[in-house]
Amino acid sequence: MNVILVSNRWAASRSIYLGGRHFALLLLLLFGLMAIVVIGVQFALLRFAPDDLALVLKSRMPVQLNRQVYERGSLDTLAIKLGEMQARVQRLDALGGRLVKLTGLKPSEFQFDQPPAQGGPLVSLGSMSSAGLAQQLDALTRVVADRSDKLVALETLLMQNQLSQALLPSSAPVSDVMYTSNFGWRLDPFTGRSAMHEGVDFMAEAGTSILASAGGVVVYADTHPQYGNMVEIDHGNDIVTRYAHASKLLVKVGQVVRRGDKIAEVGSTGRSTGNHLHFEVRYKGIAQNPVRFLQAG
Repeated sequence: MNVILVSNRWAASRSIYLGGRHFALLLLLLFGLMAIVVIGVQFALLRFAPDDLALVLKSRMPVQLNRQVYERGSLDTLAIKLGEMQARVQRLDALGGRLVKLTGLKPSEFQFDQPPAQGGPLVSLGSMSSAGLAQQLDALTRVVADRSDKLVALETLLMQNQLSQALLPSSAPVSDVMYTSNFGWRLDPFTGRSAMHEGVDFMAEAGTSILASAGGVVVYADTHPQYGNMVEIDHGNDIVTRYAHASKLLVKVGQVVRRGDKIAEVGSTGRSTGNHLHFEVRYKGIAQNPVRFLQAG
């Protein structure tokens, strides 16, 4: 292709030869300029146009671009939900470990830090859409939240039960010593008449340690005309234990003791015929058979 250029300034005309390669380069340059102009106009319209016009223009953008933006937003949403689920599962693992300890089960039977074993034949139903996956994650999130609430409630009940058990006087107040006088009616050793014995007697040598049968608060630690040196411990729930005829008291009123703490020493003070511990359990002020509590322990 020859292009002839004519001008008054030139003495003779000039010609330019354009081959196929030159023509193709000109076409590419032209299309490139047109694309730049179109993109610039679209950006200007979306950036500076009124809101309603911008919405109309965005709705007319290529479908593929809209689809990519939507899929990217869906993936971001699913990633956030997945992170929340992982955090909830970690909390459930920790809660499960605490429940195993509270119930006394073997940790090897419930390994919460390892994924459960799974298997079975492959039955393929095709790939799941992002919308379907989002629905499944929502449903699973609700289930995990519900199970978490119920497990927390169960943990609270187990802790309350353990606390109640710790406050029941079910531990023997004297180690390796059997009781020698039962709860109930018997002949009084001083009068020889039938009288109610409101506790059990443990025969032991003087100075033997007297231990708190359960945790509680000391409400009496003094000398009594009939019980001699006596300690009373309030365990809550209207349950009180008495430790009588001691030779020495080692606690004071208001002191908090735990199960197994040494509170006194065996002696023969008050209305007593020899060294022993008189042990009582009272519920709402009424004497109960201590043997039932000790057998439960």
